[in-house]
Amino acid sequence: MVAGSNPAPGAMREIVASAAIFLYTVRMQPPKTHPRIIREFYFWAGIIATFAYRIIVVLNNYSAIWVSVAWYVGTIGFILYFMHRYSISNLRAKLIEKNQLIKKIDERSELNEDDRAALGYILRTLKTTKEKWNSIFIFVASGIALLVGVYLDFFS
Repeated sequence: MVAGSNPAPGAMREIVASAAIFLYTVRMQPPKTHPRIIREFYFWAGIIATFAYRIIVVLNNYSAIWVSVAWYVGTIGFILYFMHRYSISNLRAKLIEKNQLIKKIDERSELNEDDRAALGYILRTLKTTKEKWNSIFIFVASGIALLVGVYLDFFS
């Protein structure tokens, strides 16, 4: 494409229409859980990020370079982990809203095929999530880091 020129109007409409059809088709697919390896990747990204942030307390006594490395590893790991958690939570909320699942459950209405697929996805992802283990690790690692930090700052 030459700088300053516009694509043919018909070609642009076709590109936009194709993108719209693709997005519509993607949204109409029943949601699927991520493969185990993907879920493990995000779980370990969160664990490594937590460890990296907590170890900064110790590294402060040794090397500024390693503090920076730990900070970057932790920050990147948390960006990956929380981006993933946000997308999962957002999808669950959209499925509940789109399919009016709360209303249908409250009113004991019949669930159609899309409703069942949405509810199945929500329940499967809640059942298989390792989010609680990540939270436990963050809690325990934070407690240990606090104790080590107090010891290093006041007793060593």
